Amino acid sequence: LKAPSSLNAWEAYHRGLWHMYRFTRTENEQARHFFDMALKLDPTFARAYAGLSFTHWQNAFQRWGDRDQESALAFETAGQSLLVDDHNPAAHWAMGRALWLRGEQDGSLIELERAVDLSPNFALGHYALSFVHSQSGDPNAAIGASDHSRHLSPFDPLLFGMLGARAMAHVRLGQFDEAAEWALKAAARPNAHAIILAIAAHCLALAGRLDEARTFAAVIRKTLPNYCADDFIGTFRFEPDAAALFRQGARRIGLG
Repeated sequence: LKAPSSLNAWEAYHRGLWHMYRFTRTENEQARHFFDMALKLDPTFARAYAGLSFTHWQNAFQRWGDRDQESALAFETAGQSLLVDDHNPAAHWAMGRALWLRGEQDGSLIELERAVDLSPNFALGHYALSFVHSQSGDPNAAIGASDHSRHLSPFDPLLFGMLGARAMAHVRLGQFDEAAEWALKAAARPNAHAIILAIAAHCLALAGRLDEARTFAAVIRKTLPNYCADDFIGTFRFEPDAAALFRQGARRIGLG
């Protein structure tokens, strides 16, 4: 590897991507550092702004930082990406995700649809649509978008999320057995983080597979000892019926 001080903007951006997809707090901070470096070298680099937005989004979503502050930074840097190049699908993707964090689902879907209109093969755009729809939009659309994203990028670093979104959509359709199977596939991915394991725990509980669900709950509580349903529900933007279902699952396995 080249020394970090000798990287050009494009190289720094890709070094940032490598760290970004590790999905740990430390690696996320490294990713932010390299995206910042890329932008110092090229202030018109829209994708680097989108990457920077992703790191702030992760800090908010994983609660590695103050959620409100990091959400604001995710929105600000997504906006900078759009200002630089409003025809870049990654810029609209970043803005769509940032708007979701702010609870603006309609605006989020508009931006994400714009991303895939600009680039129909943009797998992460289709995944983000699945993610938003799986919680409070159209669950059938979520399943379709999840499948399409995986068809476009079957070995994607965010494959666990694509699978997890489909699992949550099945919960909203009352298809708990299917939800459990898709959630297990998500949790089996090597870079699956605690939120993905929590999806598996809740889906398995709703499917009546309580021993497996409790195993996942125990794994989560090794690193997050006080983790409970409020944390899980607070991470997402579920419509009320879906939130009630997940709380029901949590109570079955001691996460209520």
